[in-house]
Amino acid sequence: MASQKTHKASISYFRKPFSYLSMGLSLLFTINSYAQKIVKKFNQDSISVYLPSMTVTQNKFIPPEYDNAIKIALQYYPELEKVKINIRIRKQSSPLAARPNVLAVFRKASKRKYIITISNKTSSKFSTIMLSNLSFNSQAGVIGHELGHICDYNKRYGLYFIKLLFMHLSKNKMDEFEYNTDMRCIEHGLGYQLLSWSKEVRLKLNLIQWKGIKQLHNNGRERYMNPESIMKEIEQNKIYGSLTN
Repeated sequence: MASQKTHKASISYFRKPFSYLSMGLSLLFTINSYAQKIVKKFNQDSISVYLPSMTVTQNKFIPPEYDNAIKIALQYYPELEKVKINIRIRKQSSPLAARPNVLAVFRKASKRKYIITISNKTSSKFSTIMLSNLSFNSQAGVIGHELGHICDYNKRYGLYFIKLLFMHLSKNKMDEFEYNTDMRCIEHGLGYQLLSWSKEVRLKLNLIQWKGIKQLHNNGRERYMNPESIMKEIEQNKIYGSLTN
């Protein structure tokens, strides 16, 4: 009997490393399946070459006008795969905006809904930077920024959304809020698309530096990251590899 027990214990002992190895390989393949190729420039026809997973559209309402750009950006946020997002087109002053549904404060993350509003009519000041007037690469970048907001919202507790209302009253808080969202977009692999958007917006609005939080940029204040800041973060992030050379 003792011999049988020892034999069983030995089998159990050797099974564990193989079990852990199997789990580790499974996790590795899962991570790799989510890892997206870094691309410097997407075009309208990129969708035929860079096919996004069909699962990115799960629980999403996507307007056909921006179907390709949205699907490409969603591919870089696999954690939003099952999150309910309604992307709608309406008149509003801001070219794009992302927010939780009004009931988000009362619901856990898995039950929340989020809304991204794309403006189809705004003031003459911002009309040149509406999504419809941007290059395809820039469209993917700014949509990636808005998805970055949702990625952050989905990790928060309900009371955070009440705090967020008061944050909008503080310029410094909103500077930090938007800057960190740009960082999130870069970290998810859409750095070059965000760079394209940043350059295009500054050219069309005749901006040199976007005013914002002082301590986040040595050369001036910025709310949305300036091209120099974006490029610096890209160069320091390993996921961009040799493309930065």
